[in-house]
Amino acid sequence: MGSELAIKHSYDVVTDEYVRRFYHELDHKPFDRNLLDYFADLLHGKGPVCDLGCGPGHITRYLHDRRVDAFGLDLSPAMVAAATRLNPNLTYVQGDMTSLEAENGSWAGIVAFYCLIHIPRIQMVAVLKELGRVLMPQGLLLLSFHIGDEDLHLDELWDMSVDMDFFFFTLDEMEQYLHTAGFEIEYAQDRPPYEEVEYSSQRAYILARKTTTTTELV
Repeated sequence: MGSELAIKHSYDVVTDEYVRRFYHELDHKPFDRNLLDYFADLLHGKGPVCDLGCGPGHITRYLHDRRVDAFGLDLSPAMVAAATRLNPNLTYVQGDMTSLEAENGSWAGIVAFYCLIHIPRIQMVAVLKELGRVLMPQGLLLLSFHIGDEDLHLDELWDMSVDMDFFFFTLDEMEQYLHTAGFEIEYAQDRPPYEEVEYSSQRAYILARKTTTTTELV
C-alpha cells in the first residue's frame, strides 16, 4: 500500500498532465455543476469553505465565482503551485486532511471531490471526524467517490511512475462512516460516468451536515 508520502510524491509527478486533463472537467459535467451550485447557494456568506484535495483549483474557482469564500488545500506542493498559478487571486495551501492545521469549528463547509478515495477503510471514520472537528456547528460536507468494494493500486499513470492506492466504497458504507463520525445525510445520489471525460466507474455524491459538537468528536 502506498504511503502518504508516496501519494504526495505521485501527485507531484503527474501534476502537469493532471492539470491538462482535469482543469476544465466541470465544463463537461452538468451533474457536478448543478450540485456545486446548490452547495454554493447554501454556503454563501456563511464563512470559509475548503476545497479539500483541490488539485489545480478548478472547484475552488467555481465556488468563488458563485460568491463562496472558498480556498483550496492539497497534499501535493506541486498541485498547490499549479492552482496558485492558474488562480492567482485565490488562496491555496499545502496540508494533510488527516491532521488539519485549522481551529475547531472554523470552516462553514468542505467540498471533498475524489480525495477520500485515498483513505483506507480502517482510517475513514477518523478522517471524517477530523473534518467534523474543523466544521462549524451544522457545517456542510459535500463529498464524491467511486462506487464499489475494490482496492486499486497503480504503479504507473499516464506513462509516469507512481505509487498510489485508490479505495472504492458503496453508498451505504460511506453513509455509515459519516453517521459514526457525527454527520447526518441530507442528500445522496449516484450517477454513471461521463464516459468521454472520466474514469469509467459509477460515481457517488453525498451532502452531509455536522450534527455533533467539537468536544463530542474528540
